[in-house]
Amino acid sequence: MKSQQRIALIGVAGLLVAGFVYSQIYIHKRNREELEEIARELAYTWKHQLNLDHEQTLLMEDVIIAYTIRKNEVLNSGVNEDSLIRKLQAIQRNEHKKLKKILTEDQFEKYIQVNKGLTRKS
Repeated sequence: MKSQQRIALIGVAGLLVAGFVYSQIYIHKRNREELEEIARELAYTWKHQLNLDHEQTLLMEDVIIAYTIRKNEVLNSGVNEDSLIRKLQAIQRNEHKKLKKILTEDQFEKYIQVNKGLTRKS
């Protein structure tokens, strides 16, 4: 193979890799934007249900994003059902600890009650 052909082949391979990397970044960015939009809507809903102030609402949005990402990673990990349940429960305990720091005691209790109500409806 001539050196010009090798250079052309390496160039094409480089373009393919660059295209793949760009597409992954684009997909990740789009997914992140969708997640942020959903988290913003959920935080706004909690703002009204729990009477959150502006700072609490922003912190709630951050918690929703962080813990949704963690939950999705576990759900997509392919672990067995028992391990999946244990990991999700651990994530939920950590999420509740974080929320207890953000919310007042009354707000947190109402949050738990609303979530239990949603779980029963599902």
